[in-house]
Amino acid sequence: MTGDNTDTSLEPTDLDLQEALADLLAVLDLTRVGETRSKVAMHEGGDALADIGAEVFIARSLRTSHHRVFGGQVLAQSIMAAGQTVRSIHPDRPIHSLHAYFLRTGDDSQPIRFAVEHLRDGHSFSARRVYALQDGETILTMTASFQDPAPGIEHQRPMPVVPRPEELDSLGEYYTGMDLPGTKQIIPRPIEHRHVQGNLYNAQATHRSYKQSVWLRAVGALPDDPLLHAAVLAFASDYTILETIIREHQLVWSEPRLRAASLDHSMWFHRPVKFDDWVLYDQHSPSAQGGRGLGIGHIYSPDGLLLASVAQEGMLRIKESLRAEAE
Repeated sequence: MTGDNTDTSLEPTDLDLQEALADLLAVLDLTRVGETRSKVAMHEGGDALADIGAEVFIARSLRTSHHRVFGGQVLAQSIMAAGQTVRSIHPDRPIHSLHAYFLRTGDDSQPIRFAVEHLRDGHSFSARRVYALQDGETILTMTASFQDPAPGIEHQRPMPVVPRPEELDSLGEYYTGMDLPGTKQIIPRPIEHRHVQGNLYNAQATHRSYKQSVWLRAVGALPDDPLLHAAVLAFASDYTILETIIREHQLVWSEPRLRAASLDHSMWFHRPVKFDDWVLYDQHSPSAQGGRGLGIGHIYSPDGLLLASVAQEGMLRIKESLRAEAE
C-alpha cells in the first residue's frame, strides 16, 4: 500500500459517503435468475436419490484496491439471498442466526452467484444453506436460520460504559490532512467507525489489550427493511472483529509483514436492528495460536440493548522476512 501525495485532505464529503452507501445498497440488491436441481445418491450403490433444489441469485461486488472481494460483503449478500427465499413463504420471519465459512478469495470484477437450498420450513423456524459461487468454485458457504417473533424469558450481558460516539473522531476526521499508507483504502466507507481506544490502521496501540469497542452506523438512512438492516450489520461486523488480536500484540493493519484473512463467521441476532443509528461493537479475543485467532463481539443499541453477538476465527500470520517470502 502506498500513499497518494496529490491530496492530503482525506476527510470524505457528504457526497462521497452517500455514494459509498448507495454502492453498498446496490450490491445487496440481488437479482433472482432461476432455479437449479441436482440428484444425490442416498447411499453407495443404491437407487434412492435425494432431489436437491436451489434458488439462484446474482450480484456484483464492491470494487477494492486489492481486487479481492470483502468477506463481509459476501456474508451480507448471502443473508439477502436466503432471506428472499424465506420471506416469499413467511414474510415476517426474521433471521436469528448464521454460520459461514470463507473458502476462497473472490474477484471483485466478476459477478457472484448465490445458490440457496431450502432445508426446512416449519411452523416457527426456516433453515437455508447458501453457496456463493464464482468461476465454478465455492467462495463461501453459509447456513442460516429464521424464526417467527415469539415471547420468552429474557436476560442479556450488560453494555460496557464507554465514551459516546459524539465524543470520538470518525476515521475521516482523524485522518484529515494526513498522508499515510493505506488511508485512501479505508475512507470513504459506507459504515462510519469511531474507535474508543483508537484505530489500528497506522497508529500502534499504546498498550497491549485483547479488548476494544467501536461505535458503528451506516453513513445515511437505510430503507425500512429488517432483512437489509441485518445484512448491513453483518457486512460491518467483519471490519474490526480481528483487531482485538492485533491490538493485543501491538500490531497495525499497515504492518507489511502481517497476513490476515477471515476463516469463518457466526452471528446471532437477538433483537431487531436499526443500523442507521449508532451501535456499539464491544469485542475481545480469548485466544490466538497456530496462526489463527478468535474474536468475539457483542453489538448494543445506544440505550444498551444487546442486539447481536458475533464470533469469527481468522488466519493471522507474521512473515519473519519479506525478502524470504519473495524468494
